[in-house]
Amino acid sequence: MPQNVLLAEDDRAIRHALERALTLEGYAVTAVADGVEALAQAHRTPPDVLVLDVMMPGIDGLQVCRVLRAEGDRTPILMLTALVETADRIAGLDAGADDYVVKPFDVEEVFARLRALLRRTGLVNGTPADVPAVPSASASASASKEASGQIVAAGLRMDIQARRAWRGQRELELTRTEFELLELLVRNTGIVLDHATIYDRIWGYDFGPGSKNLAVYVGYLRRKLDEPGAPALIHTVRGVGYVLRED
Repeated sequence: MPQNVLLAEDDRAIRHALERALTLEGYAVTAVADGVEALAQAHRTPPDVLVLDVMMPGIDGLQVCRVLRAEGDRTPILMLTALVETADRIAGLDAGADDYVVKPFDVEEVFARLRALLRRTGLVNGTPADVPAVPSASASASASKEASGQIVAAGLRMDIQARRAWRGQRELELTRTEFELLELLVRNTGIVLDHATIYDRIWGYDFGPGSKNLAVYVGYLRRKLDEPGAPALIHTVRGVGYVLRED
């Protein structure tokens, strides 16, 4: 059974081209031209995934995202944006988006990101997804333990079933992607994970050395984790990747 995609894009040419490409790829697509229609359609027939343009008249993509998240809607959201500054991308993540693609984009990249989002929700091509296994954390067993669905490491505690996380007594407000990235790092405390491994485990696709996607998410996750006077937890290993450890 095809996944239902709700596409909101005010540029007619882009909307029609993307609608056609997604349909040929096997998705059932509902295309609308603005945020008001997107919200109405999402309430009327909840989709499996949303593709929202950021810049739309009336209610823009960020506002649509905020409204849905405030309502408790956790449907995966992929943002389309012509804004290339890191602060603009962070605004989308802060609104509750799960991922973003910068215009002009390659349609194959859109397909890859949609597959990754659907894989994380448990469905790809209408069937339960075969999610790649997380790398072994045996080398960090002394730093990370799992009991009753919880993982504890380096002053962090994660409830995997409830999808909640804390540093000390402070609960962290994390998006879906931030939570999964933190879970991957916590499960592998003390182990350096290279960029390709992280892309594969979180997005299911390596976007190549020119992509800033991972760096943006790590930077935003650091902002939520870091505390004045407390040790940094996520460390950059130049030219390799990232590691979670408490120095």
